[in-house]
Amino acid sequence: MSKSKILFQMTGSIACYKACQVISGLVRIGHEVQVVATPSALQFVGAATLEGLTGKPVVSDLFASGNVMDHIHLVRWADLILVAPATANFINKAARGVGDDLISTQFLAHDFRKPYLIAPAMNTMMYQHPVTQSSVKSLKEMGVQILETASGVLACGEVGFGRLLDPALILQEVETHLQQVPSPIERLIPHSSGVKVLVTSGGTEESLDPVRVVTNKSTGATGAALTDTLTQFGFDVTYLHAESAKLPETDCEKVSFGDFESLQSRLQNLLGNSKFKAVIHLAAVSDFSPVKSSDKKISSDQDLTVNFKKNPKLVDHLREMAHDPKLKVVAFKLTAGASDAEKSVAVEKLWSRSKADLVVQNDTDQKGVFHIHKGVEKTETLPSKQALGMYLGEYLTKELL
Repeated sequence: MSKSKILFQMTGSIACYKACQVISGLVRIGHEVQVVATPSALQFVGAATLEGLTGKPVVSDLFASGNVMDHIHLVRWADLILVAPATANFINKAARGVGDDLISTQFLAHDFRKPYLIAPAMNTMMYQHPVTQSSVKSLKEMGVQILETASGVLACGEVGFGRLLDPALILQEVETHLQQVPSPIERLIPHSSGVKVLVTSGGTEESLDPVRVVTNKSTGATGAALTDTLTQFGFDVTYLHAESAKLPETDCEKVSFGDFESLQSRLQNLLGNSKFKAVIHLAAVSDFSPVKSSDKKISSDQDLTVNFKKNPKLVDHLREMAHDPKLKVVAFKLTAGASDAEKSVAVEKLWSRSKADLVVQNDTDQKGVFHIHKGVEKTETLPSKQALGMYLGEYLTKELL
């Protein structure tokens, strides 16, 4: 597992070849590195080289299809941002708040609770120019860490300051600053203690007789993981779970349910009597219940016919149960081997009925991958339960506090 997430930004300089040594060193140590390069940087080092070093495609175009929010998402993803090499052009633009490409726009979206390191590389006169020195001073005052240049023979043949700092020293600076980085939760958590959130999790079990049930494959693992993360964020979480569902590791109120009717009853009781601010509705609720279950064990000697009745969609009525039209609702939609078009239709149907604030869609063919929808528009794809928990924790923090 990677130690930290490094957003490595490269601007156009002959020193890009030395920056590759830094990238290689970071990956070798165990960090996860995402390179963002300006088009001019890619004139010095090819995208194939950078992808080979990191295992990730290089990001360069601010308006590339599917990546138009990378100026926000990548900055939020990273634990540390390093610009190496940083040209005079970038330094002067950044100091004056000019955001006309992906890297300079990412700087404007930077969260200064995270380290932002700049390793300049340029001609001596360019580095010592009053405009550049004024920009360096301004950036330092903002909290940017400037990895001062080294002295020596420059690419132009002149001797003086302006050389990119030695790769080994840059690696050392990165490691030093990472030791001071707060955890993602420490960066995001405000004083959210006391804000009540309800998480429903696991699958209902509809009885056919005293020993047989109709159920589904939900384990409750995602709900348990989200409960752990939201509790760490400081939320007061109640975990409403199927009797067989996985339980969270953190200490929180736990309430169990069995079949559809018991889930419905417990939802009405909890939402009607406690001031929950949000519901994360992951429970895999049976769409149908047997019209009648047998009081005695059904004989296995002959075929069995069972009549089912359709159950109402509980997610559509959560705000009514809570008597709170402002209740935040996060709904989940699981599809099975669906095409993109089928997924879109399923999300649209769920959202139009429930008017959920967020719809999280995942598919049995892509286990662990979650797609976030605000309304019917997909805004984010998350690769794990942990990433989903962080996303929802940050979302609820912003929306509820």
